[in-house]
Amino acid sequence: MANSQSGDSMTERIVRVLETFTADRTTQSATEIARRAELPSSTAHRIVGELIGQGILERDDEGRVRLGMRLWELALRGSSALRLRQAALPHMEQVQARIREHTQLAVLENEEALFLERLSDPTAGANITRIAGRLPLHASSSGLVLLAFADPDLRERVLAQPLRPVSAETVTDADALRALLASIRRRGHVVAPGSIESVSTGVAVPVRDHGEVVAALSVVLPRQAPTTEPIEALTSAAAAIEADLRRMH
Repeated sequence: MANSQSGDSMTERIVRVLETFTADRTTQSATEIARRAELPSSTAHRIVGELIGQGILERDDEGRVRLGMRLWELALRGSSALRLRQAALPHMEQVQARIREHTQLAVLENEEALFLERLSDPTAGANITRIAGRLPLHASSSGLVLLAFADPDLRERVLAQPLRPVSAETVTDADALRALLASIRRRGHVVAPGSIESVSTGVAVPVRDHGEVVAALSVVLPRQAPTTEPIEALTSAAAAIEADLRRMH
């Protein structure tokens, strides 16, 4: 791919354009994309036009730009995330029917917890998680499980960085976090009250594929809710997901 005068490749520029879209920002003008991607306006307009031509982006009735259906189609082809979600969803539904709050599936992606699925009861409490949304690894029950079982080099890299608080109760001391991660590996689950929101408690367990932790399965409960039954439900569901993943190979 040809490089720009700034040295970034066309691939890098395309990724920067796509990354300007978020769960809260689903449509933009090409000018807004240029500013957020830190690209010259002419470059951004050209890239946007080409991506629209390929169906990766599309224009709405007001002429604003959004992600296209072809991007969704391509992302699902042969996706390991789709396979994982397909195996997990029936068991997530069983957890959700039993717990009736929020049930979530997350994977480790680029040193963050990326959420592939979320099921929520209409009467459930607070939860900021969204499908395709991300949370810091140190600041959510899913992220803590993923970090606990991650490659040691990645774990130490995260621990060496400033640990930004998401709430007043987010663990931001590296030594305390290291001890918490060791506890998660011993116990096989985490209970994280108030790490994201003071009114909620996150409970999460690892999901393995042939012994390797590939995801975290979690529930978000009201702060004072009992956690014994959710831990049991999550542990049973994770084992069932692992069995289905073995059969899918």
